[in-house]
Amino acid sequence: MSLAERLQGLLVASAALLGLGVGFVAPVGVVAEYVVLPALVVMLAAVFVRMDAAHVGEVRRAKTLVVTGVVVNFVFTPVLAWGLGAGLLGGEPDLRVGLLLLLVTPCTDWYLVFTAMARGHTGIAVALLPVNLVLQLVLLPVYVLLLGGRAVMVDAVALAESVLLVLVVPLVLAMALRWVCGRFEGEAWRERHVVGPAGRLVSPLLYVAVFAMFAWQSRTVVAHGADLLALVVPLAVFFVVLPLVAVGLGRVLRLPAAQRVTLTMTVTARNSPVALALAVAAFPDRPMVAVAVVLGPLVELPVLALLAQLVRVRRPDGASAATG
Repeated sequence: MSLAERLQGLLVASAALLGLGVGFVAPVGVVAEYVVLPALVVMLAAVFVRMDAAHVGEVRRAKTLVVTGVVVNFVFTPVLAWGLGAGLLGGEPDLRVGLLLLLVTPCTDWYLVFTAMARGHTGIAVALLPVNLVLQLVLLPVYVLLLGGRAVMVDAVALAESVLLVLVVPLVLAMALRWVCGRFEGEAWRERHVVGPAGRLVSPLLYVAVFAMFAWQSRTVVAHGADLLALVVPLAVFFVVLPLVAVGLGRVLRLPAAQRVTLTMTVTARNSPVALALAVAAFPDRPMVAVAVVLGPLVELPVLALLAQLVRVRRPDGASAATG
């Protein structure tokens, strides 16, 4: 795990604060506005190019974990997200939509890092990645339109176009790149010259997007800073409830220790890059939606780092957890 990955939450916060400062003292907003979405789309393509659909076969080895994770991520969590938004952010429609976008998108990248840190079953964690991604593509517009209610105020066609732009297009490009490189250069060349470099691009592109967004909307953020504090409570509730639910289910279902860790990380980690890209594309005239999404990792990443230590599989022999 790289130093950047260990300090991801701090670096995201630093990018946001730097963007706020630069945007406040210099007229960079006009330029920054046109940086955010391209940076996010390229970043998502870099995330997706690392995804190997061949791992999906491993889900057969842990059907109980997979079914439980899908139910929690795509049934329980959306209901909880709706309840938190309606109960705690009813008077703040933009924050409510941002919270919903963040919480209904299971992570497809850094949960793998924290699963490995906690000695979870990383093979199954990798296999779950395409499952979670495909279900997100299908269900995200449904969640936004059905659960967002009056707060959404976005046309269904516009939302579908945004999902196509920020999720489907990068996914298709990434899978095409993987196939072409594997077909003509071989898998070893692809891993060394495409997948590896793509992985190293993800975090810097996220920092660029966060910096540009806060530089673009610096005055809006400052004007509504007190309102953003309202997000702390629902985020805190979410990141306490989900790990407790996952650990409890893991014990009730008698999952092996490494699989319990994988379940916990899979249902707790959120996909803030996807949520941010969709917020920018679908709600361009409502910047507080995207700002709300960005605040998520500032709470999430420290929680995941702590959680990785709390649920870590204790192995006196130091054996690898790659296969659980």
